[in-house]
Amino acid sequence: MKRIVLTGGGTAGHVTPNLALIPHLAAAGWDIVYIGSVGGMERGLVEPTGVPFYEVATGKLRRYRDLKNLSDPFRVLKGTAQAAALMGKLRPNVVFSKGGFVSVPVVYGAALHGVPVVLHESDLTPGLANKLCAPFAKAVCTTFPETAKAVRHGVYTGTPLRDELFAGQRKSGLAAFSLSGEKPVLMVTGGSSGAQAINAAVRAALPKLLPDFDVLHLCGKGNLDPDLDRYAGYRQIEYLTDRMRDAFACADVLVSRAGSNTLCEILALKKPSLLIPYPKGASRGDQVENAASFAARGLAQVLDQARLTPESLLAAVRALYASKDELRARMDEEPAANGTKKVLEILEQTAKRG
Repeated sequence: MKRIVLTGGGTAGHVTPNLALIPHLAAAGWDIVYIGSVGGMERGLVEPTGVPFYEVATGKLRRYRDLKNLSDPFRVLKGTAQAAALMGKLRPNVVFSKGGFVSVPVVYGAALHGVPVVLHESDLTPGLANKLCAPFAKAVCTTFPETAKAVRHGVYTGTPLRDELFAGQRKSGLAAFSLSGEKPVLMVTGGSSGAQAINAAVRAALPKLLPDFDVLHLCGKGNLDPDLDRYAGYRQIEYLTDRMRDAFACADVLVSRAGSNTLCEILALKKPSLLIPYPKGASRGDQVENAASFAARGLAQVLDQARLTPESLLAAVRALYASKDELRARMDEEPAANGTKKVLEILEQTAKRG
């Protein structure tokens, strides 16, 4: 039986594409193992799938000054030794790494045993972990076509997406969120933790938004404002899990951050979107780059957070709705955004035989 080691962690974005692959790998007869970080959030996401989970030590790979930067290289060395021992025990045919700091010792451990590695890079420019792992990769799958041209062994695949994402029903979404469907639905999301700047601008703009739109607002954990429940056509929810597919299905247009997984979902579902990327300085700037790529390809519109006000948001949402058909037409011209099939093909081609 073929065996694959999946790795990736630190954020849900480094885990969910792996979760999308698991049922397809199982159906194709793969024996699947996951290696994550000690105490990492990935364990809680992976264990419900029934996939065996192993832990290794890792450093955080910080870009800023911190005393832990002195000790973290030793954690990476310890994790590499642990991962190498696991590779000797498990003898996988291939390792698939979704990135994040835990991937570094796992990829290094695989390299020590001659196990072929396939990476996936979600963002337009590679993150630090993938930069460190790239010399050991047989292939680097990418979400953006520009990235595939810029990296060694790059292949433009898109990102693996969960099958359930495509099973949403508009009628079910309207019913679940008590929306009439008489007005177009604007869905606003800033990720599982929300986005305070977006939340504030949306809420301040509600009196002028609601005459034209129903607003489904995924505001993030701890960010509900009960005083706003007085507005008809406004629904605020901390976050969604099993109902996300129906939320997407009932949404006519979106306001969103520009995380790479979210962008792949937007493209796959053909949802006209206004992107408000997490600003550079507060991050490494990957969302700014991601959003710029989508805007240049005519796949979304962008509003920089520095220009975000209730007034600019209102104007941008109206412009988005006016151009929704044009955006959908451009998205229809793009290759399939769901990278599941292409990634599976690359894993089959790369896997060590025997």
